[in-house]
Amino acid sequence: QVQVVESGGGLVQAGGSLRLSCAASGIIFSINAMGWYRQAPGEQRELVARITGGGRTNYADSVKGRFTISRDNAKNTVYLQMNSLKPEDTAVYYCNADGVVTVRGKFDYWGQGTQVTVSS
Repeated sequence: QVQVVESGGGLVQAGGSLRLSCAASGIIFSINAMGWYRQAPGEQRELVARITGGGRTNYADSVKGRFTISRDNAKNTVYLQMNSLKPEDTAVYYCNADGVVTVRGKFDYWGQGTQVTVSS
């Protein structure tokens, strides 16, 4: 069975930093890409950052220059380094792994989410 689990969320002051981690576990042959999405109360889930196995990245305009996504392919783990955090970054952050190849085929997986709260 494949599981995707996030960690590293918490409370931080504006201007501070936080590092999120997400690990996909199970019998996994390959993953096309992993990314971070976030959802604030009453809002739709939005893409924050995404990275492919080859290292190609994509960021939301609102986080460019502040957030950095990275990936350890050997561990099927993705990280999100968040610097210069703003109260507007407060949301539940979800990890996504797409194109996950298992013995049963190719699937997408979502983590349970981790809360990030930025105080002013």
